[in-house]
Amino acid sequence: MSDAFPAPRPGHLHAPGSLAAHGITLRWLDDGDLPWLGELYADTRAGEMEPLPWPGHAKRAFLHQQFMLQHRHYLAEYGEAEFLAVCRDGVPLGRLYLRRAAPVHLVVDISLFADARGKGIGHALLAAAQDDAAEHRHGLRLHVLLSNTDARRLYERMGFVEAGGEAPYLRMEWRAAA
Repeated sequence: MSDAFPAPRPGHLHAPGSLAAHGITLRWLDDGDLPWLGELYADTRAGEMEPLPWPGHAKRAFLHQQFMLQHRHYLAEYGEAEFLAVCRDGVPLGRLYLRRAAPVHLVVDISLFADARGKGIGHALLAAAQDDAAEHRHGLRLHVLLSNTDARRLYERMGFVEAGGEAPYLRMEWRAAA
């Protein structure tokens, strides 16, 4: 199996105007992005790793291994998704992996570095995905860790409702107003 991102396709989701006005863009990821994507993965797992009594090099090796397994899984399971970097003035802030397909679009992953969280970026990206899904008369689905209460609150505020799932993940769905 290849670790390579698929080639860019035209028509991918673009940053909404509210973000573009602040220099935030979405661009297709390529294999040169893997190092910072690994750092992003580690950043999103920092809280889980903190209490472990492992030496720093062991934590880094473990997180790198987990990132590569996740990366390969996403490519294998969602190869038709849009693999997008969220950037401000060319500097990566995070990633958005979005599969746009009938009847329900899927937010495969949305992750932001800690210093980019809580600034409305995730909200604006999800709102853009909702607008795109509504335009195509599709729903939108995502999965969230049960323990990620901040993300769950955001999704609930944006109209997502619980729709099952398997621990440790909760599936949430959104439907456009009729």
